[in-house]
Amino acid sequence: MRFADYAKIYVTAGRGGDGSAHFRREKYVPKGGPDGGDGGKGGDVILVGNEQLNTILDLRYRKYVKAGNGENGSKSKSSGAAGEDELLEVPLGTVVFDADTKERLGEITDHEEKLVIAKGGKGGLGNWHFRSSTNQTPQHAQEGKPGEERAVELELKLIADVGLVGFPNAGKSTLLSALSHAKPKIADYPFTTLEPNLGVVKFEDFRSFVMADIPGIIEEAHEGKGLGIQFLRHIERNNVLLFMVSVMTDIKYEYEALLSELRSYRKDLLDKPRILAITKMDLKQGFELEEELHFDDEIPVIPISSATGHGVDELREKLWEYIQHGKEKEET
Repeated sequence: MRFADYAKIYVTAGRGGDGSAHFRREKYVPKGGPDGGDGGKGGDVILVGNEQLNTILDLRYRKYVKAGNGENGSKSKSSGAAGEDELLEVPLGTVVFDADTKERLGEITDHEEKLVIAKGGKGGLGNWHFRSSTNQTPQHAQEGKPGEERAVELELKLIADVGLVGFPNAGKSTLLSALSHAKPKIADYPFTTLEPNLGVVKFEDFRSFVMADIPGIIEEAHEGKGLGIQFLRHIERNNVLLFMVSVMTDIKYEYEALLSELRSYRKDLLDKPRILAITKMDLKQGFELEEELHFDDEIPVIPISSATGHGVDELREKLWEYIQHGKEKEET
């Protein structure tokens, strides 16, 4: 299934049913009082989390979504049935906004979690509610209220333990392929990866974590250039950031440029634990860096070659260590 991380849809909740203006009329009760029932509530439009999904592609082909209307009330104070809710299954990590006001309506993070994005209208009251000492035969009943109607934008932010951050051709897809059974498209040209890929990295002792290959960032991506913000948002949901820079580039410059893009997009992204992998070390004689690298943030630096496996096991263990440390901090 093709990955999709954005959809705009128009949702309309159900209208409430009308109350009934009915009077009790039976053989031995020719002039009974009002007994009109209430209208049923309109159905809601509800998002439901599904851990088996990883795309919101289906919603791209379903632009208009409408819940069921409530039924009208009837005699004998019988209330109308509520309208049927419209349930939309979405992947975990889906965030929804009002398309017009940009108000954040909520986020789905757990399996079977529900979020109402359009509320059904209230049913109208039947005429028996309006009887009084001065009006024993009220002739009117309330009409049902219309349901909420709005355009909403859905954004999917990948939930992963580790997010790969780097410029195009840094070797992110190759590493994901080497560490997991994921099979991302790999070629020697920029922007091979046009959509995020997820892979499960497993250890022989049954430990595992989820890694996300996020498409390459370019400078000024935070302004929407290149793939830009379209994929920067996926970094928000990753617990550990693995920066990847090719040994064949100016390592310090590229690392600082990546930090700058994340800082410009959202400063708090730099609060996440991070590791720097120097990739493609098989292109260097003896798999060694020409100089020892030091950075102000004291980030761990691990030279690797996904092609030969050099440094990959060390990197995998360091990632596991950082993931566990992050979880311990969250618990405390």
